[in-house]
Amino acid sequence: MERHIDEELQELKEKLLMMASLTEKNISLSIQCFKEHKEEIVQDVYKKEETINFLDIEIDQICMKLLALHQPMAVDLRYIASSLKISSELERIADQAVNIIDRSLVFINSHPQKPLIDISRMASLAQSMLKDSIESFIKKDVDLAQNVCRRDDEVDEMNDQIFRVLLTCMMQEPTSIKRAVDLMLIGRHLERIADHSTNISEEVIYYVKGKSIKHHCAD
Repeated sequence: MERHIDEELQELKEKLLMMASLTEKNISLSIQCFKEHKEEIVQDVYKKEETINFLDIEIDQICMKLLALHQPMAVDLRYIASSLKISSELERIADQAVNIIDRSLVFINSHPQKPLIDISRMASLAQSMLKDSIESFIKKDVDLAQNVCRRDDEVDEMNDQIFRVLLTCMMQEPTSIKRAVDLMLIGRHLERIADHSTNISEEVIYYVKGKSIKHHCAD
């Protein structure tokens, strides 16, 4: 027999997946703007950001309603709790897309330099982590979620390397300081995307296995 709560849980899932899809798209667009200097992308990102924020509020309301009216237990309760946290992580990831767009505007009509190559690699890795964290949620794939967690250290190492290279550039060529600082900040935004994607993966593991691995990702 189908429970009444199942219909509302399905609505929650659809809203969450819509939010995830828009967030993933905004990250892709923001990185495209940075790499290709496409200013026409900017307004599209801002518009999607508004929809993402609205979905975040809707998901909060659905979760609160489910908790208040149905008093769910076990896996249903874990799903609702994880959905609340995942929507919050997605909203923060979407904020990073806007931050990248804002910084990318500085580089419109400018010429790329060597650190841009490393940032592009870091961007690809952060994108793949976000994509896989969402897929792990859809498929309830704990192995994939754990794999996302492991990749976080790689992003951190890349960001540290980029920071060191840019710091050297600033010391050798003071006129590059403004551009180098903006590149550092973009690297930081990408690192935060990886961090939030890791948090989503941790919530997936909690939802599926009922086990919290925060601060110490399982092998």
